[in-house]
Amino acid sequence: MWTLNRYVTRDFLIVFGMAIGVLTFAMLGARLGEVMEMLARGIPVKNFFLFIYYTLPMVLIYTIPWSILVAIMVVFGRLSADSEITAMRACGVSLLQIVAPLLLFVIGMTAICLYLQVYAGPPMYRKARTLLRDTATTQPMAIFEPGKQIEFEGAVVYIDDKIGNDQLRGVQIFMFDDKLRLTQDIFAESAKLTADEATMMLNINLFKCVIGSYAADGSKQTIFNDELEFNFDYGKAVNDNRVRERAKFLPADQLLARTKIMRKRGMPKQDICELEVELNSRIALALSPIAFLLLGLPLAIRTSRRETSVGLFLSVILGGVFFLSIVVIESLTIFPAIFPQYLIWLPNLVFQALGATLLYRVSQQ
Repeated sequence: MWTLNRYVTRDFLIVFGMAIGVLTFAMLGARLGEVMEMLARGIPVKNFFLFIYYTLPMVLIYTIPWSILVAIMVVFGRLSADSEITAMRACGVSLLQIVAPLLLFVIGMTAICLYLQVYAGPPMYRKARTLLRDTATTQPMAIFEPGKQIEFEGAVVYIDDKIGNDQLRGVQIFMFDDKLRLTQDIFAESAKLTADEATMMLNINLFKCVIGSYAADGSKQTIFNDELEFNFDYGKAVNDNRVRERAKFLPADQLLARTKIMRKRGMPKQDICELEVELNSRIALALSPIAFLLLGLPLAIRTSRRETSVGLFLSVILGGVFFLSIVVIESLTIFPAIFPQYLIWLPNLVFQALGATLLYRVSQQ
């Protein structure tokens, strides 16, 4: 019996490891484009790895259950196609005995998903969202990119090139008044940057400048200057657009506390419903590995295909239906009267009920 369990578990873990690696890489890759762009513009390499570290828990919440489904469909589809499941059962080994180690593994993965969803994941996801913003406050040179405009309060800046860590070449600055009328345009052959991180003030020293000043009647006066200095509050826009402490960034205990406070204050039902949907969807997603195991196992045995592509195809379909259902129900928070906080459990219940029914039929054959 131990030999059979080891054989099945080994194949399952191999496929699971490959699936979670591919899926995690794919989901992370979709989020890394902006970071790679910032990396090319001069942010520290450590911020790239920090972004991956902060984003990984929220990605694993989806890739762990999906990888379990892939492994179940591929491994048991092949075992059934080769009649190995039939041979094991003919020797007196029940289906429960065959999958017992996998059941323990799935329960362990469910516990990890629950921890990530309830406690660790949301705060780390918030850190990932604010990482690039904070990078701009500590690495203002990364703000500048040749050929693209950089907006400060009352000014727009273009540069032709960057030299080193604090030198710019070909700097064009347009200054505007409160009514967005052009008051000055300044061109400088080069510039040197210095930043005060404490006050978030950026000092730009311009060299060999051509300054055009515009009067109210539209006339322009041009002067030349060897050196000119500007100060910009590069942290103002950052501070004005800080990521709010939204529900999806809060751990579960803070979500519960906020829900209780809002109830006592008599807040609108829609606002309370949003928090309850967020909390329930986290737990429902965390329990999805069990639903995937219950449904994936009998489907894999009944399809009985050796081809890996078939198992992968079915895994994509089932996983896509499950996660899309969760997303659709989450969008129903604007209709608190239909109780979306309870409907969020529907995909789990359907998958588990259907899986349990099919599993019972398979075990009786």
